[in-house]
Amino acid sequence: MPGLTIKTNAKSKLLDASLMIIRTKGYSATTVDELCATAGVTKGAFFHHFKSKEELGVAAAEYWSDITGVLFANAPYHDYGDPFERVFGYITYRKSLLQGSVPEFTCLVGTMVQEIYETAPSIRDACDRSISKHAATLEHDIEAAMKERNVMSDWTAKSLALHTQAVLQGAFILAKAKGGPDIAAESIEHLLRYLKLLFASPEKENQNLKGEKNA
Repeated sequence: MPGLTIKTNAKSKLLDASLMIIRTKGYSATTVDELCATAGVTKGAFFHHFKSKEELGVAAAEYWSDITGVLFANAPYHDYGDPFERVFGYITYRKSLLQGSVPEFTCLVGTMVQEIYETAPSIRDACDRSISKHAATLEHDIEAAMKERNVMSDWTAKSLALHTQAVLQGAFILAKAKGGPDIAAESIEHLLRYLKLLFASPEKENQNLKGEKNA
């Protein structure tokens, strides 16, 4: 993902290596030897920091959450005064990150959890924490947008925040299947259209209907 900060100590080198290798090959196909070679560290250094490959997987999910958290915390959509514009700006920002090769813009935790959700519960739970924590950053703005636009429904800000992640993760799967970002961008555009409809002002809709009748 563009804009990530890379550190230089042995543990961080191994974690940085895991971000790209796992997103490229998957967790199971990634070996300790390959991680060490890519990171430029010894196998002894690996086992000094991680008791097992599974422990690295958990740490990689947490590391991904930390560095992407900084990226999104500093993103420009937070500057918008309107809460709906902040939510809409977040999705637009996600679309802008569809750069480079498929492994470069897809999600580490989404990639891992699809593969190991039954076989490595500790990694699955770490991936869940990462995705859910990120989704939670949208809840306040969604709630504010619902109040401001008088959106009354049985769905919650939390459920919509998680839905945005479901669409994004699905878009990444399609990008992998199609071998490029175009289909992911189209999926995100559909999400943007959905948000516009979901938060459409009733007053504005009535004005549009009146205008159509008078035309």
